[in-house]
Amino acid sequence: MGSIHVDLFTTLDLVAQAPGGPEEDPAGGFAFGGWQAPLFDEVTGEQVMAGMRGMDALLLGRRTYEIFAGHWPQRDNEIATLFNRIPKYVASRGKPDLTWAGSTPLGPDPADGIRALRDRHEKIHVIGSLDLVQTLLRERLFDRLNLWLYPITLGTGKKVFDGGAVPANLELLDAPAVSPSGAVLLRYGLRPGTPATGDMAAE
Repeated sequence: MGSIHVDLFTTLDLVAQAPGGPEEDPAGGFAFGGWQAPLFDEVTGEQVMAGMRGMDALLLGRRTYEIFAGHWPQRDNEIATLFNRIPKYVASRGKPDLTWAGSTPLGPDPADGIRALRDRHEKIHVIGSLDLVQTLLRERLFDRLNLWLYPITLGTGKKVFDGGAVPANLELLDAPAVSPSGAVLLRYGLRPGTPATGDMAAE
């Protein structure tokens, strides 16, 4: 069975909206689009690329798909070559225009469609796509959560755990990686069960 990796760039207050550019997602009057760009460095780029090795499918929400489809087919680099080659699956309530080669709608029930993808692919990555991420969190339909945590706070914007989180256990899979800009890569794996409770006063 394949694994699903969620890749997110986020601030210390866990805002993950529109890291790449001002026009990426202005919903709600978000004024900080492109907040990641001044902090992105070569070390982060190497970490991103290393995490994508072995990826054989992309799973995206409609808005992220449209951004990617308008960008990557016109680029010529390692990430573009990968993204343009592998299958792309799009979760959407509507009927998006899937012009990017290799793109397929996920179907009317995202959770069922995502479960079926595990039988077709070994390493599926979800990038951005915060609305879709809430479904993955709620249904526990992910295996790894890769957070690039940047040393800024915004105080506004869509957050990683924005209504989808349920009680879950996770484990740190690797030692955190740190970039010169102060970004920290935290790689977590989903574990069975729900968090235990205790009484510190009893110790």
